[in-house]
Amino acid sequence: MTPNMGTIDKLIRVVLGLVLLSLVFLLEGNARWWGLIGLGPIATVLLSWCPAYTLLGIRTNKAE
Repeated sequence: MTPNMGTIDKLIRVVLGLVLLSLVFLLEGNARWWGLIGLGPIATVLLSWCPAYTLLGIRTNKAE
């Protein structure tokens, strides 16, 4: 897995992931578990690799 995510892309994904994870604490009932979707963007940031980018041939990482 070669890194295919740039710095700005990572920043956007971290913010989006944290916003989604906050739904676990803000929503009530079974709807709160939808916030766990935020783990996906955070995992891609930790790996610096996005499987969707690989399929689509996108690279936001400037280092080659």
